[in-house]
Amino acid sequence: MDVKDFYYELPEELIAQDPLEDRSGSRLLVLHKETGEVEHKGFRHIVDYLNPGDCLVLNNTRVIPARLYGEREGTQARIEILLLKRRENDIWETLVKPGKKAKPGTRIMFGGGLLTGEVLEIAEEGNRLIQFTYDGIFEEILDRLGQMPLPPYITHPLQDKNRYQTVYAREEGSAAAPTAGLHFTPELLEEIRRKGISIAEVTLHVGLGTFRPVKAKQVQDHHMHSEFYQIDETAAGIINETKSRGGRIICVGTTSCRTIESAVKSLQAKKQQEGGTPSEGVAVQAGSGWTDIFIYPGYQFQVLDGLITNFHLPESTLVMLVSALAGREQVMKAYETAVQEKYRFFSFGDAMLII
Repeated sequence: MDVKDFYYELPEELIAQDPLEDRSGSRLLVLHKETGEVEHKGFRHIVDYLNPGDCLVLNNTRVIPARLYGEREGTQARIEILLLKRRENDIWETLVKPGKKAKPGTRIMFGGGLLTGEVLEIAEEGNRLIQFTYDGIFEEILDRLGQMPLPPYITHPLQDKNRYQTVYAREEGSAAAPTAGLHFTPELLEEIRRKGISIAEVTLHVGLGTFRPVKAKQVQDHHMHSEFYQIDETAAGIINETKSRGGRIICVGTTSCRTIESAVKSLQAKKQQEGGTPSEGVAVQAGSGWTDIFIYPGYQFQVLDGLITNFHLPESTLVMLVSALAGREQVMKAYETAVQEKYRFFSFGDAMLII
């Protein structure tokens, strides 16, 4: 399968540079995966497509202000650092620009010395492991000195940090927002609950690998970055109970989708291990770990039934994931329609519902 099979033409003016004033005021393209039928709605109509007994899965990760600007100690050389993932305590894997100025042993000062970082080693793909020293609480210093790590295709400054957070964001650790969730308001979530739809919260800390282009020519040759996920007993119970009685699992965003599909355990294998009678089906298992699951056409979804997502970059792994659910031809045709109808694309853009 060629990566170029997932390319589409996108006029630059359709890339949303700013969030809408009203979170739920975006447009919604509804794609029916069985028929390929497309409907054009407002996002608030999402409630009409959810049935009592369904379960909505949210990713409650919170974006940290992970972009830091500092100076190399003893010089005025400006250095930009992007925190990617915490390795241990105060040691972080980071992306550094310019990398040639960040050799092991280099010390970088932030905020006039409020925060200091020392490059320990060069990791995979040229990333740097940096150990930070400071007085006080790291998260408070980061909130004071750091900036939101907006995707590279957004060039406008963000006026309100909270607009790059979902209203249910709680677990700090992401370098990018799970953007499908940006459309939800507390009022809309309450309306969904009142209709009898369960809500399960999982966590996947989104890494910058989300925005890295696929360099391989063949889809199957691409290696996914790994991201930390966590599912507690409550969320696993809600999802499994919904599935067992025939309700649908609708994920908000590709990150929620990748989380639950990563945490699937075969009931048949489990029953056999326990010495019981084999039974068909799967269940989401509570726990945490790192996932590099790569979902592209040919993948058989174990738990997911429907997906709420934004419009993704051409030839990206996210377009491939969506195509695995609804079929490549149908997805690419829907994207062409979205371009013709002048939908807003990417992180601050409009949404798509695949059911």
